[in-house]
Amino acid sequence: MDEPTVVVGTATKAHGVRGEVAIVSRSDNPDRWAPGAIVLGDDGTTYTIASVRGRGARLFVRFEGIEDRTSADTLRGRGFVVPVSWLPELPPGEYWPHQLDGSRVVTESGRDLGTVIDVVANPANDLWVTAGDDGTDVLVPAIREVVVDVDVASRRILVRDVPGLTAPDDDHVDGAGRPG
Repeated sequence: MDEPTVVVGTATKAHGVRGEVAIVSRSDNPDRWAPGAIVLGDDGTTYTIASVRGRGARLFVRFEGIEDRTSADTLRGRGFVVPVSWLPELPPGEYWPHQLDGSRVVTESGRDLGTVIDVVANPANDLWVTAGDDGTDVLVPAIREVVVDVDVASRRILVRDVPGLTAPDDDHVDGAGRPG
């Protein structure tokens, strides 16, 4: 497949004797692991979901054609992907991690924080991990108070200067972020 793909889960081990596989889901799409849905193995093999138990990130999935523990065990460690074109549209202001990878992050004052190398999902908000040219990493919270603009097409993200977070600590700023 020439189209870029997104990882939606990983098989950790066979479960039981009827062909179920323990899956760690990396998908926010509630229909991704529904019976009848299709995912691709990281080797390009197509898998149709026959049944699923569990919710959240830990699932027990049985694929059509995988009927016993021996067959299920061959999937151990396999990643499952879907083409980017299969992803649903997101509301304005929300982005898939693959859309942000490689984007340059710059503060309003022009300080270059580097490029996005990872998106870490957190309960409160995602954290965008940037790698600077000098080898430093910066964690940028993906919240309205910090993120000013995201231009996916030009792979550029503008963020506010926040002392101690996206800007070096300033001796003229007190602990609450007010000029001192």
